[in-house]
Amino acid sequence: MPDRPRALPALVHNLALILAGAAQTLSFSPFYLWPLGLVSLLAVLHLTKRTASEKLFRDGWLVGLGLFGSGTSWVYVSIHDYGMTSVPVAAALTLVFVAGLALFPALGFWLWGKLTSSAATRLWLFPAVWVLTDWVRGFLFTGFPWLYLGTSQVDGPLAPWAPVIGVHGVTLLLAASATLLYGAFVAYRQRSGSKEPAVLLCLAVLPWLTAWPLGSLNWTEREPRPISFAAMQGNIPQQIKWEPAHLRDQLVQYLTMTEGYWDRDLILWPETAIPVPSPDAGPIVDRIEEKAAEHGTTLLTGIPWFGYSEELQRETFHNSMTVIGDGDGFYHKQKLVPFGEYVPLEVWLRGLIGFFDLPMSSFSPGPAEQALLSIGGRSVNAFICYEIAYPDFVAAGSRGTDYLVTVSNDAWFGNSIAPLQHLQLARMRALETSRFVLRGTNNGVTALIDEHGQVLQSAPRFEVAVLSGELYPVKGATPFMRWQSWPVLVLLGLILGAAKWLKRKSRTG
Repeated sequence: MPDRPRALPALVHNLALILAGAAQTLSFSPFYLWPLGLVSLLAVLHLTKRTASEKLFRDGWLVGLGLFGSGTSWVYVSIHDYGMTSVPVAAALTLVFVAGLALFPALGFWLWGKLTSSAATRLWLFPAVWVLTDWVRGFLFTGFPWLYLGTSQVDGPLAPWAPVIGVHGVTLLLAASATLLYGAFVAYRQRSGSKEPAVLLCLAVLPWLTAWPLGSLNWTEREPRPISFAAMQGNIPQQIKWEPAHLRDQLVQYLTMTEGYWDRDLILWPETAIPVPSPDAGPIVDRIEEKAAEHGTTLLTGIPWFGYSEELQRETFHNSMTVIGDGDGFYHKQKLVPFGEYVPLEVWLRGLIGFFDLPMSSFSPGPAEQALLSIGGRSVNAFICYEIAYPDFVAAGSRGTDYLVTVSNDAWFGNSIAPLQHLQLARMRALETSRFVLRGTNNGVTALIDEHGQVLQSAPRFEVAVLSGELYPVKGATPFMRWQSWPVLVLLGLILGAAKWLKRKSRTG
């Protein structure tokens, strides 16, 4: 590795890495400054150029601290405002959360150092390590598939690549572009007089140039007859949502909002809009069934399900959605939110602080194999809350669907950037699957997203509102729906394998 004659002072170096990570947050919603994602990667490459391999773990952790400290600080709102937790404890838990997430890039950078055999190897290995870190973070410990840099391209020039290679593939293209640009800069600084800088520069812009013709391809085909819908946004305050004294008022509010919209093909209520377990919800469900049968429509709503689980061999709660009226089906949420819907290490943590004893935090995950919902003769896949953030989960489950529905209750995050980031994730899933996505939420953002990932309609946040319009069923499948992230993962494996081989060869040769 090169020596460090011009290394930055340690404090400046560390702060610069944190700022480089934080810059990525500005590439996402609600800021949409997607070029900063590329700038961030270039800065990381430059700052780590002279870092000794054994210290890359530290550098990766600092980058992660900046990224997650700025991009997921909204978890404080959930812990403090709605988790009945004091300011010092909420701040401490938020710091632990951010520091824990930062371990993912730290471990990725540690691997980066372990596989590096030369300055050139370190450079071209960077994109593979970055994307591998993202992928591992998406499934380990239930996964946290948030802030993937490729998501920032939903409004960027690389968006047409998403239906082909998915968000991890788009992230790989971004990281590869940054690496090639930095390589061109290094080669130019060496003043070798070769064509290497020009070649690297051309390779860096190639994905961006080829994205334009990809954008003209239609992976799915709209059907001519639209489906009319009305999505109810009740804006129920989180503080009263599970209070028995307010349950009747909530149900009356949703029924009142729905009056005048029973002629729609689909009526959507958000996550746990019926805030009572399914066995106790008979009267309200019966009333909805009568109205739906009278008008030949379908109502899809979130509801806690309680009953005997054949899979778990016991009675359990599920966070679920049910079809009422013209259709059939129950969907039980599979990807549960830690602490919000279940408590890890429950035996030790329950009762310590209010955050570990939130209402309805004893859900069990639904079975992996569940039938698609039938709504008005259409096959629909439903996703609850942050399930829509999982790219491969959504793509694999959306085969044979006509459109997608996702419901959420983002009131947990108050007036933070989390709900807007959440909406952007839903937009990326629409882009990857080339399907309309109808998103219903308690207090925003309720929205209709087209098959190109663009928001066609949305309801204002923090208001009682009804979003009414039309969506189109589509037929066909994108390459990403067929293959998910496997082509990208195979490529990563080949790159890492080649790096390991070169490392071994350098030691023996």
